[in-house]
Amino acid sequence: MVHARTTATTDATGTTEVLIAGAGPVGLSAAAELRRHGVSCRLVDRLPARLPYAKAVGIQPRTLEVWDRMGLARTVLEAALPMRGQLLYVNGRRQARVDLVLPPEVPYGFAALPQYETERLIEEYVAGLGTVIERGTELLSFTQDEDGVTARLRTASGAEEELRARYLIGCDGAHSTVRKGLGLRFEGDAFAEGYMLADVVADWDLPYGYGLRSTHRADDGSTDDVLVCIPLPGKGRYRMSMLVPPELAAREAGPESGRASAGNPGAAAPADGDGVVHGLAGGAQGARVPELSHIQAVVDRLAPHPAALSGLRWSSVFRISHRIVDRYGEGRVFVAGDAAHIHPPTGAQGMNTGIQDACNLAWKLAFVLRGAAGPALVAGYDAERRPVGEEVVGRTVRHARNGMEGDPEDPRTLMLREAQLLVGYRGGPLAPASAGSSNSSASAGPAGPADVPRPGDRAPDCAGLTQSIAAYSSRLFDVLRGRTGHVVLLYAADGDGDVLARAAGAAERIRTAGTAPPADGGAATPADLPLGASARGATGGPLPGTGPHTVAVLAREAAPAASEGLTVAAYRDAAGEFARLYRPDGPTGFVVRPDGYLAARFPLADTAASLAGYLEILSA
Repeated sequence: MVHARTTATTDATGTTEVLIAGAGPVGLSAAAELRRHGVSCRLVDRLPARLPYAKAVGIQPRTLEVWDRMGLARTVLEAALPMRGQLLYVNGRRQARVDLVLPPEVPYGFAALPQYETERLIEEYVAGLGTVIERGTELLSFTQDEDGVTARLRTASGAEEELRARYLIGCDGAHSTVRKGLGLRFEGDAFAEGYMLADVVADWDLPYGYGLRSTHRADDGSTDDVLVCIPLPGKGRYRMSMLVPPELAAREAGPESGRASAGNPGAAAPADGDGVVHGLAGGAQGARVPELSHIQAVVDRLAPHPAALSGLRWSSVFRISHRIVDRYGEGRVFVAGDAAHIHPPTGAQGMNTGIQDACNLAWKLAFVLRGAAGPALVAGYDAERRPVGEEVVGRTVRHARNGMEGDPEDPRTLMLREAQLLVGYRGGPLAPASAGSSNSSASAGPAGPADVPRPGDRAPDCAGLTQSIAAYSSRLFDVLRGRTGHVVLLYAADGDGDVLARAAGAAERIRTAGTAPPADGGAATPADLPLGASARGATGGPLPGTGPHTVAVLAREAAPAASEGLTVAAYRDAAGEFARLYRPDGPTGFVVRPDGYLAARFPLADTAASLAGYLEILSA
């Protein structure tokens, strides 16, 4: 179905703030975060309907944390299957059982959900914010100038439309029109092997929530046969991948074809000649789709126990490339997800990396569009996210060739990295090395020792926060949930009430009125960029559409009396978890970015100067 545009996302003159090309998980995530910030957007996709394929199925803990901030995590958890581990077999013998165990303070584990279900859930979330996908609408071309982007679209009716947008985000996959239009280099290579992918039911007795990787190793030590099975919601249901047999090897067709049990036209789009060999290939140009017998033959060879397969929902041949762009955008046009980086599906990194690309970019666009930050904030998207993409591409290629078991990292670090909990931006444009120097004019305050959470690091969750009215304890993520602005956290132990009160007062003045007392104690002066609107959620304020921003006071023992008379949230660190995980050095303050990363760490005595320093960085 092609939905009509709503007045919530596009005005009558054919303009919008952000045009998003591609409505897969990445484009939908960009739309979700933009709409949360009150930014208008149009979301177009050339396909007439959501594809019924379980392509990307792994959901990493960090992605669930991002969705928690949005208020989407619970919906996903109710639909997904827990991923508890993987069984590893070589030549029919069990080599290892890998349990996906994370530290107890991490709020979410690993999950599995078919990509079309992930898309459905985010699509419903976005629709609730007033934006619907314009199905059957293709981005044909675009030009940009210093004020915006002019895009040419072909709608589902075949008519062409010209649209003016402030920004364009290309989430349009491995064969991205946006990437080509920008002239970005997309360097890398393709794996020589072809693979089969299938969504089937197996009657074996593998433990619930465990995947399977079974390989055959030849006499020379090389791997010449492989079977990987990932559990999906539903009894005995798995997404299986394996090497393609010679009789099915053929020229690759388009990236969006496959075989479904019903309703799939089964015709692949022709290759577009861009040299990128990546994705599904189906029934065009002589290619054959795998039958159940092809999948069964591999299971017969490699499964640790005999198993009969049934219920084939879809299958396809697919190819894998590893490439990354030389930059994630230019001017007012950006790429995210597969448009920016493609790589082996090992470890379920691709979709999750793309979703986090989208959210990183979206909050920055929102702040710039609302005048709450300078243009350098958006330019910093490449500086923060491209190193992440480069690491993911390199790691997944190594794991595809040598197996995760050959990774030299210690198991705990490897697990955290696969969960994407080690992604960080230390030394980036919002967390420069100079931010730890009190002599820097753009100082965000002393950042503390290298082994404590510092600016650029993920802000960890913690349990055991209590409040004077509620009869239950909360997690820090409960405090952050639903907020679109920065959150300033001010921590002090008993006996530090005076410094806590002064810090809270300074933070409130900056947050509500954009003023900060100067370091010499003189009269307050306007800050270049206020932190936000009312802490109690009042409308209006200096940052429309990007707040309200929040100041929260935490204390180790009693509920902080220092917050009395101030419009700030007050919590007690009753379990000591905040102190254990954030490791404050005396009375310490933190700023949490809208995407859940630390922006600043500072002594409470330096609250005004530290917040002003971060705002200086933000407004550049």
